[in-house]
Amino acid sequence: MENSIILITVGLLIGTVGTLIGAGGGFILVPLLLIFYPEFSPEIITAISMAVVSANAISGTFAYARSGRVDYKAGVTFALFTIPGSILGVYTVQYIPQRLFNIIFGILLLLLSAYLLYKNKNAIFAATKPIVKKGYKQRLITDNNGTVYNYSYNSKLGNFISIIVGYISPLLGIGGGIIHVPAMVNLLKFPVHIATATSHFILAVMTTVSVLVHAFNGTYDDPATVKMILLLALGVVPGAQIGAMLSHKIKGTFIIKALAVCLILVGIRILFKSFM
Repeated sequence: MENSIILITVGLLIGTVGTLIGAGGGFILVPLLLIFYPEFSPEIITAISMAVVSANAISGTFAYARSGRVDYKAGVTFALFTIPGSILGVYTVQYIPQRLFNIIFGILLLLLSAYLLYKNKNAIFAATKPIVKKGYKQRLITDNNGTVYNYSYNSKLGNFISIIVGYISPLLGIGGGIIHVPAMVNLLKFPVHIATATSHFILAVMTTVSVLVHAFNGTYDDPATVKMILLLALGVVPGAQIGAMLSHKIKGTFIIKALAVCLILVGIRILFKSFM
């Protein structure tokens, strides 16, 4: 019973924080699994994470859809470009040794943390004027609060980024949003609230594909694995609704910096354990 309550609580945290920043929550769950379940193989860890992130992304997408902040035109295109990579990533992870997986993930966490901490906050969150240029898609979206978002993005660059994110996501079990959101805001110049909401929509498609591939491969055959996923999902689904609601009220810069500090500590812990 105690273990079940812990898993549901962790799921609630993952759902809230992951949806709040559009990252899915895998970057929180995978380090916890690496630390508390060292006997799990990289394939099992990423499969659990993908299933939980999928539940989070689907729940969060419904919440963001109600706010009117999902850019469906960009989201559908980017999601389609993640699919080949998401399938390949699932088949690649089974060949990665446990220690190498831990080292790669620990280094990735430190790099992401450094980026989030030291990137100029104005560059991360400031809106930009639309670029009228060949190859750029022009978008004009009004959300349900009446806020108007007028922006443009480089469609080819967005498609390329989506291919990379699609591969990395199931390979490391991180969901991909922790990479996709900063890329959409900094490189593609999406408004941060549109990027967060649209990233969740993309995650919902991408992670569902990864989960189906894992299921086909028999990764979820162990009842204990399925039970863990269900308990985490019980917390994730309501957490995603809370995260979407809080996204209107909490400053993104504070959340990102607090998360970055936590990720540094977790990254150091994983690397230290890998070399012991």
